[in-house]
Amino acid sequence: MQRRGALFSMPGGSGSRKMAAGDIGELLVPHMPTIRVPRSGDRVYKNECVFSYDSPNSEGGLYVCMNTFLAFGREHVERHFRKTGQSVYMHLKRHVREKVRGASGGALPKRRNSKIFLDLDTDDDLNIDDYEYEDEAKLVIFPDHYEIALPNIEELPALVTIACDAVLSSKSPYRKQDPDTWENELPVSKYANNLTQLDNGVRIPPSGWKCARCDLRENLWLNLTDGSVLCGKWFFDSSGGNGHALEHYRDMGYPLAVKLGTITPDGADVYSFQEEEPVLDPHLAKHLAHFGIDMLHMHGTENGLRDNDIKPRVSEWEVIQESGTKLKPMYGPGYTGLKNLGNSCYLSSVMQAIFSIPEFQRAYVGNLPRIFDYSPLDPTQDFNTQMTKLGHGLLSGQYSKPPVKSELIEQVMKEEHKPQQNGISPRMFKAFVSKSHPEFSSNRQQDAQEFFLHLVNLVERNRIGSENPSDVFRFLVEERIQCCQTRKVRYTERVDYLMQLPVAMEAATNKDELIAYELTRREAEANRRPLPELVRAKIPFSACLQAFSEPENVDDFWSSALQAKSAGVKTSRFASFPEYLVVQIKKFTFGLDWVPKKFDVSIDMPDLLDISHLRARGLQPGEEELPDISPPIVIPDDSKDRLMNQLIDPSDIDESSVMQLAEMGFPLEACRKAVYFTGNMGAEVAFNWIIVHMEEPDFAEPLTIPGYGGAASAGASVFGATGLDNQPPEEIVAIITSMGFQRNQAVQALRATNNNLERALDWIFSHPEFEEDSDFVIEMENNANANIISEAKPEGPRVKDGSGMYELFAFISHMGTSTMSGHYVCHIKKEGRWVIYNDHKVCASERPPKDLGYLYFYRRIPS
Repeated sequence: MQRRGALFSMPGGSGSRKMAAGDIGELLVPHMPTIRVPRSGDRVYKNECVFSYDSPNSEGGLYVCMNTFLAFGREHVERHFRKTGQSVYMHLKRHVREKVRGASGGALPKRRNSKIFLDLDTDDDLNIDDYEYEDEAKLVIFPDHYEIALPNIEELPALVTIACDAVLSSKSPYRKQDPDTWENELPVSKYANNLTQLDNGVRIPPSGWKCARCDLRENLWLNLTDGSVLCGKWFFDSSGGNGHALEHYRDMGYPLAVKLGTITPDGADVYSFQEEEPVLDPHLAKHLAHFGIDMLHMHGTENGLRDNDIKPRVSEWEVIQESGTKLKPMYGPGYTGLKNLGNSCYLSSVMQAIFSIPEFQRAYVGNLPRIFDYSPLDPTQDFNTQMTKLGHGLLSGQYSKPPVKSELIEQVMKEEHKPQQNGISPRMFKAFVSKSHPEFSSNRQQDAQEFFLHLVNLVERNRIGSENPSDVFRFLVEERIQCCQTRKVRYTERVDYLMQLPVAMEAATNKDELIAYELTRREAEANRRPLPELVRAKIPFSACLQAFSEPENVDDFWSSALQAKSAGVKTSRFASFPEYLVVQIKKFTFGLDWVPKKFDVSIDMPDLLDISHLRARGLQPGEEELPDISPPIVIPDDSKDRLMNQLIDPSDIDESSVMQLAEMGFPLEACRKAVYFTGNMGAEVAFNWIIVHMEEPDFAEPLTIPGYGGAASAGASVFGATGLDNQPPEEIVAIITSMGFQRNQAVQALRATNNNLERALDWIFSHPEFEEDSDFVIEMENNANANIISEAKPEGPRVKDGSGMYELFAFISHMGTSTMSGHYVCHIKKEGRWVIYNDHKVCASERPPKDLGYLYFYRRIPS
């Protein structure tokens, strides 16, 4: 293998103990049964610790277990050794040194560097021409820390040599074959670095493109050498074309082209005719600038038009990111950025806001020793472990250190560079929280609001002991529906986690300006002239708040008094106020052509918010309630026969379909009923059931099936699932106790492994010290008993009611035309000043654009 050849051509590592071949063999003999060669399907983590963001670039390097192939930083490797007894680890370390300078002051000519064999990203902050890298690998045997330098092909047993080579040559566990993420797999074009660009004065207009050889206006490609705009062929992206871009390459030999309409700040679709495949162009921004295209202000659309055809879209990007202002970088605890993995800014922005909340800090980072000690054997597959890892990475300051002058001088003297880590990569966290989710597991841009609810759902399902930090967002909504015919009313309550605020466009304070713009725009489109500068609507916050509380007409709800469908009027108010209020501005909608679009609005969001007047009042004197009679169940025709022939056990409800519906914003119990009554036929059929029944008074009430003794999901809360409180099933507890283990051990093991019997047994064997941590056991048992009591005596959803006065402390802003494209950044108020979190960049904010936000986070002001 190529990597093996490179590895085993290295000289012996410095500082390692010298010993004879026989000594090495004798040293490894007791551990040979635990050393494995990675098989197909094994995930080898050699780039990052599973408990921290240490890597081979870190000062202590990285230790890879030669049995589980999990990686650990120096701080955590002893924990894994004590927990599992695995003794043999491969230690990986990358050294970065400044290149030796020639007599003229420049670096010496480049030579083939055979000292690099780790598949790692280079430091983005370093000029690769000024520094050289040297990778070091060695085996370390615990607990005595015996070191065996690699390569050592003559002295190591053949199995160990093969295992070491396989670990070093393994690919990243995050490489996917999913077609939606193919962009991460693209090779860099060999023509990108030295691409010739003709100085022919060609400038590409922002719109109105057409193939230079035919009349096609779709599937157009810009040749990056001469600026020709020509149509493509169907085989690349399934859209039509006459192949004129390919013909142009055959005539002229110009290799690279970029598809117009796909250019965004994150990249674009680039194709190499010579290499006959999609490629990456690391100098794309420079190549596009040659033809007058500013890539950093481009936002692609599917119809070939650019968002920056309209000037304020550029302004939106500049204003929200505070471009043009010299921002001071911030370092230290709480000022760590998150690297963009490719359209992962929605996740980064939400997590920065979440971990600025003390309850989440205490629940995860505050419980770090316990969570890490009681994590399953594979911590990459445990939600609480990965949340704690991310929280510690963001809050510890360990990965956000400013350069110190004295350290820089010392590094220069030693000719060795110790790069300061600029942000952390949430790759392991994203891989876990997005698995099995069709949208978040892709590399496409997503809705930050949807991810926030998805995260709340995961927190609910994986609560730690008696503490559930997501309770700070929970509140009750009182819905009042009045029948227009009988004037009778029905009051219901539901749980929610955010306040969705409509955009009151009719209340814009600059209507005359908006009307003038619309007339000018239509005239420009009709005459094919450049569009005018877009006017942003100015909306008073008070108008949006008023629109939230206004009555809503309901044309098709079940009136139990009439025993028929009727028209009604619905109003919603707060039955309780949450400790932290999340406000979503409903900026996104669909046009008449079903193309997603976004309201370009400025709303004067207040720093201090008072919603006390929205407190629910309950049944009022003189009001008469509708009778408590349930409507008949309507089942789609294509599922009636199936239901008549076989009644579905509530425990067999397809939870994946339930969660797909719940993440659309529907109450969980309604989603469960929809899936149940449509016979587990999928989310689409269940969605149709919801549309038919969503106005019914018991729409969000728990599923009740005759013969099952009441609610089919007692105790389950909105966005949760069965087993939400993680109370282990008694039948599984009985299996474990029948093997001779204590009940306490069984309960704790099942809780730590999400009720997985096999993993629970592994957990028990790997925690011989279990009985010593009696306090933790008692806490977990008390929590289990509390859950049982709460199920026996339902007291309603967990809420933390209080005052309706709030203070703004964070907001997330979106740039772009829809949630499927664009970019997110987060602003958080810390230590009395606003800070902007723009992926890995964390700076003091000078002009926080509070009027352009999408999600706002308010904390309650104590009364």
